[in-house]
Amino acid sequence: MAKCAICDKGVTVGIKLSHSHIRTKRTWHPNLQRVKAIVDGSPKRIMVCTRCLRSGKVQRAI
Repeated sequence: MAKCAICDKGVTVGIKLSHSHIRTKRTWHPNLQRVKAIVDGSPKRIMVCTRCLRSGKVQRAI
């Protein structure tokens, strides 16, 4: 799966627990956005999670 290019956040796996205590495997996916950002002085399309976008770790290219 895809990962965040800045913080390397990816898919997390765990267990869903029902009311009757049946345990099944499930996954959580990060909210990744494909943005045009400045990387090494030139604009490039990268996959970035919304947490990195919101905190200002990525400088977007317009």
